[in-house]
Amino acid sequence: MPHYLPIQWVNGHLRLLDQRELPAHVTFIDYVDDAAVAEAITSMVVRGAPAIGITAAYGLVLAAQRSSGPTVREMRADLAAAGDRLRRARPTAVNLFWAIDRVLQRGLDPRLGTIDDVRRAVLDEADAIYALEERSNYQIGVNALPLVPQGAKFIHHCNTGPLATGAYGTALRVIIAAHEAGKDVYAYVDETRPRLQGARLTAWELQQWGVPHSVIVDGAAAHIMRTVGIDLCVVGCDRVAANGDTANKIGTYHLAIAARAHGVPFYVVGPTSTIDMSLASGDLITIEQRPGEEVTHVGRTQITPDGTAAENPAFDVTPAAYITGIITERGVVYPPFEDNLRGLMAQE
Repeated sequence: MPHYLPIQWVNGHLRLLDQRELPAHVTFIDYVDDAAVAEAITSMVVRGAPAIGITAAYGLVLAAQRSSGPTVREMRADLAAAGDRLRRARPTAVNLFWAIDRVLQRGLDPRLGTIDDVRRAVLDEADAIYALEERSNYQIGVNALPLVPQGAKFIHHCNTGPLATGAYGTALRVIIAAHEAGKDVYAYVDETRPRLQGARLTAWELQQWGVPHSVIVDGAAAHIMRTVGIDLCVVGCDRVAANGDTANKIGTYHLAIAARAHGVPFYVVGPTSTIDMSLASGDLITIEQRPGEEVTHVGRTQITPDGTAAENPAFDVTPAAYITGIITERGVVYPPFEDNLRGLMAQE
């Protein structure tokens, strides 16, 4: 595990590393109620699909602790209301809904006869979700290692390290695991407009792990592929549809197109908790629209003329045809994704 822990349960409250302040300041914020946790997810104090799911799970634990309902039934109603608040925080990452459903289902166990039983059970479930993501993240790095040649050059988009997952990371774990294995890797890090998760967060994390890297502007990726040579593109995922179409941070789709044009393998990396077999294709994935000010401003500084309109989709969908493989904790899935994802998700 990294020496910095982005999500911690400490003495009955939730502590989050404020990712909005990195890399200038390493600041932690403590949360004691689910409404504040929902706002932390919306405002991107915490971001990254697995980390959002873990955070929401602990948000429900806080709701159970603060519930004033005198009966188990009323406490469960409070939990359901908290679940609805947390679901509305961000619409694209399936891990959010997966984690909420797991905790709520655990709280409905008929064997839980008292309020204290429910409180202990939902905390146990949130801890179990965190532990599962930790194991999954580590195994992803193990499964990816045979794909990485000695001296590999990567392009990585957005941020998918421990900050985004609460544990070891997903796509960034592939790079870090190869570095730890002595493969002499080098990472080119897309800055990832408009919130600069690559420049601010991924570069900071690679620095913590001692991985050689350079930050590039998003539009330089194809040039780097052509002039420097890239061995793998690795990206995370916020939701993978049953046919392999993948929603990820905006800019992923054009990176996949550039990779296809230059013959560079393009891997999506994430735990099976990010795979949504209920959606037949990426056309059905809800794409979050965020405030235009994120585009017209960098930090607090306006960079466009007054009155300029801005479109700000937070994610795009990369069609399965552009994806070489999907690296999960259960193994690497290759086309045809519709058949092979079904088989993967059927594994116990």
